[in-house]
Amino acid sequence: MKKHEIERRPLLSTLWIFVLFNMIFRDLHQFANAGFVQELMSLEVREELVLVFGFVLEIPIAMVLLSRILRDKANKWVNFLAVVITLLGILSALPSADMDDVFFAVMESAALVAIILVSWRLPSQSKLRL
Repeated sequence: MKKHEIERRPLLSTLWIFVLFNMIFRDLHQFANAGFVQELMSLEVREELVLVFGFVLEIPIAMVLLSRILRDKANKWVNFLAVVITLLGILSALPSADMDDVFFAVMESAALVAIILVSWRLPSQSKLRL
């Protein structure tokens, strides 16, 4: 049986897109909850906090591109750092999470683990054999 080869850089980029879509749709999914908009409007959120979460969301956006263009050694370490920061952002939302938030967090975390596994092998091979 012939093994299927997947190039690692496009795979990393696709995994970051998966993480990004899950982050976006988790937030959009909240609008279906009754009273969410009213609760959101009544909160007093500091601009610094909004900036921090904007930064955390920007990381997967940047990694879609960076995981394709960085050299292997830099790609490995930048992906590792991006996963750690993104995972901290995801975990920071868990104390107030409901069941659907936990579901999205599990999906995002699984993809982040896959990113670590794929990127950690970058210098040794450029293709992943399945």
